[in-house]
Amino acid sequence: MPHKPTNAAELPKLGSRVRTLRRREALSQAQLAERLTISPSYLNLIENDRRPMPATVLLRLVQLFGIDLATFGNEEEERLGADLFEVFADPLFESHDIPANEVRDLANGSPSTARAILHMFRAYKSSHENVDDLAQRLAAGDDQAGASPSLPNEEVSDFVQDACNYFPALEEAAEHLWRDAKLSRDELAAGLVRWLEGRLAVNVRTARWETDKGVLRRFDRESRVLSLSELLPTRSRKFQLAHQLALLEHGALLDRLVETPRLTTTESRQLARVTLANYFAAAVMMPYAAFLAAAKEERYDVDVIGRRFRTGFEQVCHRLTTLRRPGAEGVPFHMIRLDVAGNISKRFSASGIRFARYSGACPRWNVFASFATPGMVRIQMSRMPSGEAFFCIARTVQKDSGGYHSLAPVHAIGLGCGLGFARELVYSDGIALDDPKVATPVGVSCRTCDRNDCEQRALPSLRRPLQIDEHVRRLTVYADGSKDP
Repeated sequence: MPHKPTNAAELPKLGSRVRTLRRREALSQAQLAERLTISPSYLNLIENDRRPMPATVLLRLVQLFGIDLATFGNEEEERLGADLFEVFADPLFESHDIPANEVRDLANGSPSTARAILHMFRAYKSSHENVDDLAQRLAAGDDQAGASPSLPNEEVSDFVQDACNYFPALEEAAEHLWRDAKLSRDELAAGLVRWLEGRLAVNVRTARWETDKGVLRRFDRESRVLSLSELLPTRSRKFQLAHQLALLEHGALLDRLVETPRLTTTESRQLARVTLANYFAAAVMMPYAAFLAAAKEERYDVDVIGRRFRTGFEQVCHRLTTLRRPGAEGVPFHMIRLDVAGNISKRFSASGIRFARYSGACPRWNVFASFATPGMVRIQMSRMPSGEAFFCIARTVQKDSGGYHSLAPVHAIGLGCGLGFARELVYSDGIALDDPKVATPVGVSCRTCDRNDCEQRALPSLRRPLQIDEHVRRLTVYADGSKDP
């Protein structure tokens, strides 16, 4: 008979998450069952949601893999449901009346099917948005114009989100490097160069900008020469040194981490390797324990932390989202990076906030307003239609440029947390966090938001019927004047 503790409290069915974790660790059902001291048949029943997960088995699973118990919360289903709702809010489905409860049931009961729908919709959107480009390429005689579009950035974004943007193996590798290479914060770049040259026989040199325009880092495998552009500031030079070190010394580890069903194409896995090498570089520049201590000591003052570790604003914000080590967690942040056109190039959420994935994001977010005040930190207390409240900061950053004639891209970085953590941030000083009038009503996107009195609404909401009074003109035709929820 399968093992089932008789006196253990039972938790909700968690089969899909157990199966995903097992596959991520490359274990068979028999191997995992043996480690959990249950029978393979009982594990099979758990994974197929035919038996609930006993609390004792869940605790063994958490201890075995050193994961956060919150991994088995309902965040993934909520995120999947939110993504599905945004998909079905697209005009493509306008003639279909799909109840919200059916969307939730699909996300909770059939997560694999739900992800397949998301994958198909992403492919559809990518194809639709590139019609003009494909037509131009066909007209020019490009025989590759009909190639199927890939969406590696979306897959990698989901891959990072699934891992809660925390990769303990890379943290450990960075800590070993500090110990073995005897690195110091004051001479980090020199220490990395010594390690590359002495350990990996890599010759590091500085390249003049005009000899390799547009390239900030290049590694020649045959000559084993690593060229770094003279335009790189010190913080970026250190980052690129550590990034290349990750590729050369920890390539096998990167390969293991990207071997996941989440990454379905070669391009996705290649982009994931770059993302993980960036993660390693950040962990080298900002070692976990020291960085967490500084973050708490300085109450998450990004500029002060950046000066202490000789890093930039975006680097610090990104590193703050990775502080998820069990027993040594930081504030659970979300982060978003976008350009002036509103294109989101980086997103991660540990705070629970939802980001638009298939349509324009809410213009009320302070991250958009930051473009009007370059270099200034903007603060916002915001409230979603569901009642969730968040505390956010935003600021613009400018990428390394190629000199006077180069167009250095400007991005806006948004960093935030649930309102319950706001007092841990220096930016909340003097803000009446308990005053609901201070909070700005925001949403995810116009199509999924039901705030019908929003003066910035650009599209009608699918959550509420559109009511137009031709005898009344408001700030926008889609606002009916009804009170915000």
